[in-house]
Amino acid sequence: MTMKNIILSLFTTSAFAVSAAANAETWSVDPAQSQLGFEVQQGEGTLKGSFADWQASIDFDVNAPEAAKITAQIKPASATTGNAQFDTTMPAKDWFDVADFPVAEFSADGASLVEGNTYQADGTLTIKGVSHPVKLDFTLDIEGDTAKAVGTAKVNRLDYSLGAGVGKDTINDVVTVTLDLTASR
Repeated sequence: MTMKNIILSLFTTSAFAVSAAANAETWSVDPAQSQLGFEVQQGEGTLKGSFADWQASIDFDVNAPEAAKITAQIKPASATTGNAQFDTTMPAKDWFDVADFPVAEFSADGASLVEGNTYQADGTLTIKGVSHPVKLDFTLDIEGDTAKAVGTAKVNRLDYSLGAGVGKDTINDVVTVTLDLTASR
C-alpha cells in the first residue's frame, strides 16, 4: 500500500468516526416518567427498591449504536425498598457507605444491536470506588421525539463489598438493576 493510500485510508476512517459521533442524538431523560431500581431475592421473596436521586446522559443513534455514550450518576443514599430495616441499613458502611461514597456511576461507550429493538451495552459500574464490567440489556422504542428504554443488568453485590457479612440465604448475591426510562430529543 502506498503512502498516499495509507493517508487516504486514515483520513476516511477518521472522517467516518467523527461523522458517527456527530450524528449521535442527545436524549434528555424525564425523571418524572423514569425509574431506576433493583431487585434481589431475600429469603423466600423478592426485595424490590428504587433510587430517587439519579441522572443520566444518553447520546444514542439507532443507525450508529456503536457510537453511543451512556452515563448515569446514582446517589445510593436515595435507595428505598419500603422495608424500614433494609432502608436504614443500605446507607451504612457495610452496604453503600454513602458517607465516603455518595455517588455510584455507570458508563458505556457504544452499544450493539442484538435484534429488532433489543440492544446490549457493555459498560462499567463503579460502587464504593470499585469498578467492574456490566452488561446492560435493553429494548428501545422511539416514537417521534420520545424514546422508551426498558432494561436490566445483573451485578454481584459482593464484587462491590455490599453487605459482605450477609449470607446468600438472607440476601442473594446477584442483584438485578432495572431501568424504565422515558427520554426526549
